[in-house]
Amino acid sequence: MIIVTGGAGFIGSNIVKALNECGREDVLIVDEPGEAEKLANIADCAYIDLVDKDEFVVMLEGDRSYGRETGVVFHEGACSSTTEWDARYMLANNYEYSKRLLHCCMERGAAFLYASSASVYGDGDVFRESCEYEAPLNIYGYSKFLFDQYVRHILPQVEIQVAGFRYFNVYGPREQHKGSMASVASHLNDQLTAGGNPRLFAGSDGYADGEQRRDFIHVDDAVAVNLWFMEHPDRCGIFNVGTGHCQSFNQVAQAVTDWHGRGEVEYIPFPDHLHGCYQSYTEADISALRAAGYSAPFMPVEAGVPRYLDWLHRHD
Repeated sequence: MIIVTGGAGFIGSNIVKALNECGREDVLIVDEPGEAEKLANIADCAYIDLVDKDEFVVMLEGDRSYGRETGVVFHEGACSSTTEWDARYMLANNYEYSKRLLHCCMERGAAFLYASSASVYGDGDVFRESCEYEAPLNIYGYSKFLFDQYVRHILPQVEIQVAGFRYFNVYGPREQHKGSMASVASHLNDQLTAGGNPRLFAGSDGYADGEQRRDFIHVDDAVAVNLWFMEHPDRCGIFNVGTGHCQSFNQVAQAVTDWHGRGEVEYIPFPDHLHGCYQSYTEADISALRAAGYSAPFMPVEAGVPRYLDWLHRHD
């Protein structure tokens, strides 16, 4: 059996769908069923059951026979809001819950593949999996950083596969439920579909209008990394998951307007509340991922954004 926490969410539901396409339907989805808008993400997926995330970890801890047949856990569940400032809530969801689940996997001999985040790097300009480059700007990033540090501490002693994936700017299908936390490609598409023009932030941190740069990675590429590690259980550690090449928000907007065949970018003032807690530049150093043996190419936005918009408009 395969367990996917956050399995009705963005990356999690794409992992479930990809597992189905590989012939695996013995999937247990763990999520918050009360968030009804996410359930559309798994409407076309095959799985054994959908279990509430809080009930799930209590069952694991209370009955050591529960989940004994599990081979791998993809832990994608988390509070992913970068504007959430309730530290107690964030740490309970992203740090303490992850520790509990990791120890349950260790007891059962199940591989533990989990979602970290590029937010751990803060506003630095080197994005390499090393503490000297890690300085989160918000409590979300800090919660991910804390768990990565915990993994680093115990990794030499564990006997299961443990791998953490620092996702950069992931975009693609099944993110409609994310609202304000959806990708820039999603927002720009919505603006054009509604008859308006795409809107981007004006310049900040020395960057010209719309020239802030991120490492944008299509969710299909992020999922492919996860499945590759499942197939290579001897690979452990913390790995950046990005393309290795930054691109500007203007380039994303160009890909969206090219797909729609219309639109001219409008620039809006950079929000005051984001000053000092916004990453204007990210670019994954993927040398550790390549050294682990992952060799597949990644889509640039010129290929990934049209692929995403094709999917979106097929599923309207």
